[in-house]
Amino acid sequence: MWATPGYSESLIDQLGKTAITLEMLPLLLVAEVVSPYRNHNDENYQRDYIEKGKQYQQRGISEYWIIDPQEQKVTVFLLVDGIYQATEFRGNQQIVSGTFPELKVTVARVLLAS
Repeated sequence: MWATPGYSESLIDQLGKTAITLEMLPLLLVAEVVSPYRNHNDENYQRDYIEKGKQYQQRGISEYWIIDPQEQKVTVFLLVDGIYQATEFRGNQQIVSGTFPELKVTVARVLLAS
């Protein structure tokens, strides 16, 4: 198992958790597939698009992606001066990651895997 500096558990154990806790070091990147939703007032939409973003911002997570199969898009949120800036990508657009600029992946490819 891999030891991760600053963690009492192995990296594999950390990746297996369903929640990001205050005890964890801030992650560099979080990517989430949104739960199905009916509209923007839906509980799933509010949780995945609004509440989680606020939590990640407070935790200082550098970048997070919302993968939305319903809308066929990936939204990348990059933490700049403590506030997230969002950029949407669709179709065959290459996703631009501020944290991993060498990453070469399209929205279509990500959506196929989701």
